[in-house]
Amino acid sequence: MNSIDLFVKNWGSKSVMVPIKDHDIKELESKLNIFVPDSYKYLISTYGLVHTPNVLTKICDLSSELSEVQDFLSLEDIFSLSKLYEMTGMPKGHILFASDCKGNMFCFKLTDCARQKTDVPVWFFDHDLCTVNKVSQSFIGWLEEFNAL
Repeated sequence: MNSIDLFVKNWGSKSVMVPIKDHDIKELESKLNIFVPDSYKYLISTYGLVHTPNVLTKICDLSSELSEVQDFLSLEDIFSLSKLYEMTGMPKGHILFASDCKGNMFCFKLTDCARQKTDVPVWFFDHDLCTVNKVSQSFIGWLEEFNAL
């Protein structure tokens, strides 16, 4: 999981992050009847909720087309915001896990999380257009795009 470690080192804010306990992750999985990918589970159980305020600045400086990530959501927000965003226009069948600074969300497809996997694609929900588009073939690959900046 070197790419995840490098992402946190390069982009994580210097504030103290608190790793999320395995039993809390299992509780979320049970409530949503899904399995979060092992790669994402490693990030939150090792580091906690990563805040990446400098990603936007770097993306703007480089005029990159990459959609910036700013905050990884708490487990409570994953559950409640996934439901709320569906009620306000997001196509059904997605689980939110992170946001940008404009209210757009990064998510996994529920069907990709139906069984335990090491990694799954990352999707981007544009709240203005109410569209969901694949931005990476894998969570690790998505983080590697930021590491390459």
